[in-house]
Amino acid sequence: MRTRGAVIRQAPGKYEVVDLELDSPRTNELTVKMVASGLCHSDDHIASGDHGVGRYPICGGHEGAGIVVEVGPHTQGWAEGDHVIFSFLAACGRCRWCASGIQNLCDNGAAIMTGGRPGEVESFRMSLDGEPVSQTCGLSTFSEYTTVSTLSAVKVDKHLPLETLCLLGCGVGTGWGAAVNSAEVYPGQTVIVMGVGGIGINAVQGAAHAGASHIIAVDPVEFKRESALKFGATHAVSTMEEATEIARSFTNGQGADSAIVTVGVTTGEHVAQAFSSIRKAGTCVVTGLGKMTDIGIPVSLLELTLYQKRIQGSLFGASNPTADIPWMIDLYTSGKLNLDGLITNRYTLDTINDGFADMHAGRNLRGVINF
Repeated sequence: MRTRGAVIRQAPGKYEVVDLELDSPRTNELTVKMVASGLCHSDDHIASGDHGVGRYPICGGHEGAGIVVEVGPHTQGWAEGDHVIFSFLAACGRCRWCASGIQNLCDNGAAIMTGGRPGEVESFRMSLDGEPVSQTCGLSTFSEYTTVSTLSAVKVDKHLPLETLCLLGCGVGTGWGAAVNSAEVYPGQTVIVMGVGGIGINAVQGAAHAGASHIIAVDPVEFKRESALKFGATHAVSTMEEATEIARSFTNGQGADSAIVTVGVTTGEHVAQAFSSIRKAGTCVVTGLGKMTDIGIPVSLLELTLYQKRIQGSLFGASNPTADIPWMIDLYTSGKLNLDGLITNRYTLDTINDGFADMHAGRNLRGVINF
């Protein structure tokens, strides 16, 4: 079938909406009519060239939800009309990591940016003028229709609002889990969240849900600081210096129990600032992405060893999407997780670049494309 999708032909570049050819689903695949897609900074990293991909052109988008319109042959457990949220990390359920309850590190992740099918990296579902087109994370949610692996889809009740729940495919779980899973926040703690965009605002929510007494949001953009206070932050400041001073005032000069780095383009210096802000045996969680060629974090090895501090990477909030996406839906429907307030502006596929411009200008917590 034919579909319209937003592609990057080369990096650096801008998204361009084009007509694409889309394969019908094979066994264990679904063709989905998209309802909504979040605009994540990771998709902008592809456009800027910060993150390389296996093949251009690539159809963007990895945070989305939609309705199944065709099921591949011999694919059990799925039917036309099913509502799905995508997980940007396909979980096989069988590898060492999935079997250990660490689905976010599934072996399928090794081929996440090749653009091809899981296990068949040279097999592509999309094409443009006869040439293969990669799919971001095997999904390409910036397309009116897409064909995906069932390993990337989580079925949800049909009465739920996909226009909002699309955010559970990346940003919400990544931020929430960075606090709850990776930082292991517990009641009474002091937490710094560095960068309060689409990921950081959910780290604020996660820290609040975990019972932190003091949540200090850091962002140079006033709109984001004001938003953080509405999502559970107790303080909101523009610099890490201010945040560190506040944290120490609550901890007898020791520093925060954890600092979570969710800056859109993360550098080693950001991590070093967060590392300096935490107490002995504290945790610095890094979930923001930077240039793939950047190497090095300027931290004191003496401080790392003698203060027993921990630098913890966090992919998708260390979550298990097949379990955690339904769990977060329950939190949302019970009023304990604010998803509606995350969506600042909505766009059409044709205005996708306006959405990324608003992201860069600091006008969005999360922009969403409605189809």
